[in-house]
Amino acid sequence: MQRLSGLDASFLYLETAAQPMHVCSVLELDTSTMPGGYTFDRLRDALSLRIKAMPEFREKLADSRFNLDHPVWVEDNDFDVDRHLHRIGLPGPGGRAELAEICGHIASLPLDRSRPLWEMWVIENVAGTDAHAGGRLALMTKVHHASVDGVTGANLLSQLCTTEPDAPPPDPVDGPGGGTGLEIAVNGAVRFATRPLRLVNVVPSTLNTVVDTVRRARNGRTMAAPFAAPRTAFNANITGHRNIAFAQLDLEDIKTVKNHFDVKVNDVVMALVSGVLRTFLSHRDELPDNSLVAMVPVSVHDRSDRPGRNQVSGMFSPLQTHIADPAERLRAIAEANAVAKQHSSAIGATLLQDWTQFAAPAVFGTAMRVYAASRLSGAKPVHNLVVSNVPGPQVPLYFLGAEVKAMYPLGPIFHGSGLNITVMSLTGKLDVGIISCPELLPDLWDMADDFAVALDELLDATKRA
Repeated sequence: MQRLSGLDASFLYLETAAQPMHVCSVLELDTSTMPGGYTFDRLRDALSLRIKAMPEFREKLADSRFNLDHPVWVEDNDFDVDRHLHRIGLPGPGGRAELAEICGHIASLPLDRSRPLWEMWVIENVAGTDAHAGGRLALMTKVHHASVDGVTGANLLSQLCTTEPDAPPPDPVDGPGGGTGLEIAVNGAVRFATRPLRLVNVVPSTLNTVVDTVRRARNGRTMAAPFAAPRTAFNANITGHRNIAFAQLDLEDIKTVKNHFDVKVNDVVMALVSGVLRTFLSHRDELPDNSLVAMVPVSVHDRSDRPGRNQVSGMFSPLQTHIADPAERLRAIAEANAVAKQHSSAIGATLLQDWTQFAAPAVFGTAMRVYAASRLSGAKPVHNLVVSNVPGPQVPLYFLGAEVKAMYPLGPIFHGSGLNITVMSLTGKLDVGIISCPELLPDLWDMADDFAVALDELLDATKRA
């Protein structure tokens, strides 16, 4: 068995009917490249062979009523791929609106915790084409956040993909094995008993971080503060319903802006998000005077020696939505991001992981109920939205033989932060996934379509500068 880290388990504890904690992606696939052509049975058989080499897809949660620590992963001895792979057809005309509607519904459904925490939905009749005759196919994946972060999720998908359509499946890999309730409880008791020893190491690093942050604040060199974000329409309590939209941009255009202004790709991404939200809120006559603030997950896989699937920190970055000029806004975002990255780097890479290790399930549940209640009383949001940038490979990929034409990532949303925009660079494109709650933002397509407009504004700025 394999014990969940505190950060992994926190996504279990934070989950409610209104706040499911899975991450999704929508893949657009070209079935004309599949050896032998597409059939659902052929795709299912190919997936079954791949999963034999991916123990993460065969693991389920296990716990004991006497366990004092976090749950564990164990092998699901009754694993059946048919419980996780589903098939559905789009109603006509099978365009992006129909695809987004069905994917939003799928994203609203919780995962079954008695089984491995993932699902795949094969969606046929995309754009009115016949996948069996070499047409398009969509595939939606759902994996619980307790199992993956942005990097590990991308790695799992990459294991299902190959650079050749007819690549053979890898050799099988053993899973974590099992664990009895007694073993889970005894091992959990030992870990619980050693928590004070680990706490001794965490407190000094936390105090150092506080002192460093105070010193940076005096010099104006800190990231944006939590609870400093202005309130918007998507900063309210969410329901269990989800709606999505997506967009695709040319990565070379992104790099043209990046190189001209001598900034990072992530700076350009955030400038695009800023431009889109500025337009969206202006049209609603709801643009705040103060800048919106994004929470940006930061991978610490290369700086952490802690166990666990989620190896992330985060930083709060102002989107500079109060600045009208696109070029000036991009420069301000790049400068603020540089400060935020320096501040984030100065914070211990494992600090978040270490503190979540000590929090019990009841702590997370109580904190979330208190925060949800505070939202009803008009408290300021911690941040306005989550913006995440996941780098992907720049070579053609084939998912079980079908060429991947797009991969739109979709992260979770939270009470008080009901909008998530995640982008993935893949094979010369930048794929943008947007997810929200329809009770807060009924239509996301204007927002999705404005990404192309925001990019054109930045490209025009390169010609003027």
